[in-house]
Amino acid sequence: MKKSLCSIEILKNPDSYIAKIQTELGGVRVLRSPTFEGILEQVVLDIQEEFEVTL
Repeated sequence: MKKSLCSIEILKNPDSYIAKIQTELGGVRVLRSPTFEGILEQVVLDIQEEFEVTL
C-alpha cells in the first residue's frame, strides 16, 4: 500500500517563489525565496530535516 509522505506546491509571484509543504508530522509550512533555486534548496532542507528523524 502506498502512503504519501508529503505534498509540495510551488507557486510563482511576480517577485518571488512560494512553496507550501504539508506533511503528517510537520503540518503545513510556507517558504519564500526570490529565486527558483533558492526555493528548491529550502524545500530539500526542510523535508530532509523532518524525514531524517522519522525514516
